[in-house]
Amino acid sequence: MFIFPVIFGILAFQIGPIFVSLFASFTNWDALTPPMFTGVKNYANLASDKLFLQTLRNTLLFVLGAIPLTVVIALALAVLLQARGLRGRAFFRTAYFTPYVTSSVAIGLVWFQLLAPHGILNDGLSKIGIQGPAWLSDTTWAMPAVIIVAVWQGIGYPMVILLAGLQTIDETLYEAARLDRASSWRQFWSITLPLLTPQLFFVLITQFIASFQIFTIIFVMTKGGPGNATNVIIYYLYQNAFTFGRLGYASAMAWFLFVVIGLVTFIQWRVQKRWVFYG
Repeated sequence: MFIFPVIFGILAFQIGPIFVSLFASFTNWDALTPPMFTGVKNYANLASDKLFLQTLRNTLLFVLGAIPLTVVIALALAVLLQARGLRGRAFFRTAYFTPYVTSSVAIGLVWFQLLAPHGILNDGLSKIGIQGPAWLSDTTWAMPAVIIVAVWQGIGYPMVILLAGLQTIDETLYEAARLDRASSWRQFWSITLPLLTPQLFFVLITQFIASFQIFTIIFVMTKGGPGNATNVIIYYLYQNAFTFGRLGYASAMAWFLFVVIGLVTFIQWRVQKRWVFYG
């Protein structure tokens, strides 16, 4: 009886909607009229929907741009924060982690102002003789701008995970390497990186799943523009569900995305045996 409210909440607001969306993906439904069963028509339409294919390409571009940057920068920050003699370590940890727990809407609004044609960033560039681009209204620069903001916001969580992993590495391994006159770079490649692979694997999995679901920053900063240059699957799904009234088609997109994420995650789990060291 004590846990019944929790069970009811999970059934009503998590498991229930999952089955509803699965059923809706096989129907033509606008949430106002009774759903009409259409079989796999919604899924077939995905293959011929040029805008959907464009959002899929944009999503892959975002994933391929954001994940490597996030992992590399998070790893570099973790190593620097683990360095001996660093003063203000607690301050830097808090500073790097704070954007992760800050509202994405607030971050999007702030960066929207920073990246404006006459915003702080372009004004700063102009003072050193560089003509800043139209970050959010140029099809060439809009996606890189979104990636920069997403990396800046999301770097705190993987940094903390990797920093925790660094703290579990036995210091005697480094002492033995220094006795053998191994350079700092050799210590990193031969000790730090191999022993940090479990945390790196976890970061890659979580970042991949999160990157495929990017929405709020794009909703606040670009609305999928300019010219759908930053329109990703989740935002196009949102448009179909709540702007165009095509809940059935939007549900099919959601299940397509679920299958893609699940398949790639499964492949990552299978491949990790070749490079993750659990020693």
